[in-house]
Amino acid sequence: MKDTAPPHHDIDDRAGIGQLDGADGRPRTIEIHVSRGFSGLELTSVTHVLSTANMLLGHDLFSWRFSTDAPGIVTGDQGALVRAEPAIGDHRLADIMVVVGGKQAAAGNWLARARAMQRKARTVVLLSDAATGYIKATRAPAGRVTTHWRDVTALVETGYHPKLTTHLSENSDGIITAAGAGATLELMVGLVAPYLTGPQVAELGSHLLLQTIRKSDAEQPKCIADNEGLFDARLTEVIRLMENTVNEPLSMDEITARVGVSTRHLERVFRTTFNDTPARFYKRLRVKRARTMIEESLLPMIDIAVACGFGSCTTMSKAVKGEYGVTPSRMRARKDIQLLTYGGR
Repeated sequence: MKDTAPPHHDIDDRAGIGQLDGADGRPRTIEIHVSRGFSGLELTSVTHVLSTANMLLGHDLFSWRFSTDAPGIVTGDQGALVRAEPAIGDHRLADIMVVVGGKQAAAGNWLARARAMQRKARTVVLLSDAATGYIKATRAPAGRVTTHWRDVTALVETGYHPKLTTHLSENSDGIITAAGAGATLELMVGLVAPYLTGPQVAELGSHLLLQTIRKSDAEQPKCIADNEGLFDARLTEVIRLMENTVNEPLSMDEITARVGVSTRHLERVFRTTFNDTPARFYKRLRVKRARTMIEESLLPMIDIAVACGFGSCTTMSKAVKGEYGVTPSRMRARKDIQLLTYGGR
């Protein structure tokens, strides 16, 4: 398919997503760039929204193709296989480019291709891992950027990123960085919405079983306590207090005093809901945060131990091994081996 004139772009300041003017009714092409270990959830979310939108419109307004840095069969994180064509410079640029990265994939050839798209005022979407790669490779983005909250935690600890947020997506001069994962459906609905009527957008959400469609500036549900519908108000308050004090853990007496519940009641609620004690639950939150920082950063172990409320590396190591069956040093070494394997290909 030949490239046609680039579409006009408007920026919806409220939503923060590049909007394409679809009034001319011409077909739109989407390039889906995949890297080794790509997220199967994100990939199917992209194609499912596009195919469902075509179905609602009654014709194929959206077409898509797969590209990659090294052409051939690309394997995803759950064993999915995609046959992709090579992405060559600025050849065959589409109307929209969606990059589905992988945990071991840095910003490769797709970054230059994204820049070419940007120069032609065409929309580029970077989902989670790809967004993280872009943030690491771009020292001073023009505007705000975001990625999956797990990577935000590591990025904040390892560098200065004043424009980094935890919103679902951000638009920086035509390049959309996004949390990806389960929020990919909503982002894609936002991208195709300009081509649909209001009732069609609502019907699209209904077909996708989306009870609500969040705006791009909504905060990611990055903590257990953000899923307020799962717990009662007091329990949610306790969990949020625990998550916000990982670096300086509170005693159970301090927690119960702040929330206004008795220790006995808190113990009973935690056993009923989590089959665990509040103290052990609190410790697991800290160990989980430590694992993220160990795997996603190169911070010294002592710095991670302090940031996660452990008194020493030895205490953290014992807690991490007890939870995951491997020491922090082995956990980081295993990550290093994966990175070296990828880099040597």
